[in-house]
Amino acid sequence: MTVSRPTVAAFVAAFFILPPAPLESLHAPKTHKGQVECAADNGGLTLPKGFCAFIVADKLNTPRHLVVMANGDLFLSSSRGGVIALRDTTGDGKMDIVQEWGGGIHSSEVAIRNGYLYSDNTTSIVRYPLARGSLTPSGPVETLIDGLPPGGHSAKTFALADDGTMYVNFGSRTNSCQQADRQLENPGVNPCVERDTRAGVWAFKTDRIGQTAADGVHFGTGIRNAVSITINPTDKTLYVMQHGRDQLAQNWPKLFDEAKSAETPAEEMFHVTKGDDFGWPYCYYDRQQGKKVLAPEFGGDGKTVGRCANFKGNVASFPGHWAPNSLAFYTGKTFPAKYRNGAFIAFHGSWNRAPLPQAGFNVVFQPISNGKANGNYEVFADGFRPATGATGTTHRPTGLAVGSDGSLYITDDAGGTIWRVMYTGR
Repeated sequence: MTVSRPTVAAFVAAFFILPPAPLESLHAPKTHKGQVECAADNGGLTLPKGFCAFIVADKLNTPRHLVVMANGDLFLSSSRGGVIALRDTTGDGKMDIVQEWGGGIHSSEVAIRNGYLYSDNTTSIVRYPLARGSLTPSGPVETLIDGLPPGGHSAKTFALADDGTMYVNFGSRTNSCQQADRQLENPGVNPCVERDTRAGVWAFKTDRIGQTAADGVHFGTGIRNAVSITINPTDKTLYVMQHGRDQLAQNWPKLFDEAKSAETPAEEMFHVTKGDDFGWPYCYYDRQQGKKVLAPEFGGDGKTVGRCANFKGNVASFPGHWAPNSLAFYTGKTFPAKYRNGAFIAFHGSWNRAPLPQAGFNVVFQPISNGKANGNYEVFADGFRPATGATGTTHRPTGLAVGSDGSLYITDDAGGTIWRVMYTGR
């Protein structure tokens, strides 16, 4: 695919608009009487009965999170390409216009509100004026917040609330706040001063340029890294998915074997209100025991609860090291009733579940009722990563968004693919 890639300084210059490379016919959607239909193989995905999918764009430049506009336009963040804007002009469901701009931005998040497109850039949050119906900015980039902490978990993902608040994830600098990070039997810094400036959520204003980290309100703490961060449209409050800590067995082999370390700690969904503390790095959640326990860096033995009884618990938990990268509550009308107001979660997949097979690489659905899990999660979309020994492209689910027609869009930052999932009942 050939696209224009102007720099931030030059993005107001003219853009070249070129269509994406043709998709393989097997993956392409069909149209019937003006209606988009799914691909014969669902774009390579495995879905529940009654659902189907097709690829709307492919071979994009590391797409991360996305926004679906009412007219079907897509705006995506890119960890290498800044912002990617897509449009379907033929009505066949495939994006035939692709524009990249803001090329100096290394972005994981994108949001559109009140005539601006907001994006992150590792140590800053920026915004671009964006006219209705336009795929490119109408003026120069503005720095909303600068001087955010670099290094470690550096993506500054965020969520925008209706009251003009921007909630920004400051991921931890370290794995578990050890005196020497990720080292054998190395004790934790106690108290963990990193929690004062990282490992939590800070609240800023969306309408005030020139803010710094010091202008933020420390909203919630003890959250190791919340790449998945969103406002639940049902209750208008903040929910996040935490990336749990790593290397229990590698750093504490006298306390944990590799099988236990592969499954523990859990990935967790948190409901975050002002002043909440979820306990990182002092604690982690053990799904097998169904409780939060004291971390070994702070005197834990894998069973002791200790101070962890004082920290807020989770809404739901999931297998260890699956790496949740996006959280989207379903408020559409076209999926069956069981999905209404529940949560879809994109798991990026593991790197450290040995000796067990690496896992995740899927999208799951978690039923939610009154802010709590209402039953077990189920794998909703699979097939992103080929089985061991199989050929094919590895895809890693990254972003989720619900379209105005109720479709679910899924991005993949490894293969550069975007799927659209629909319900047909067939």
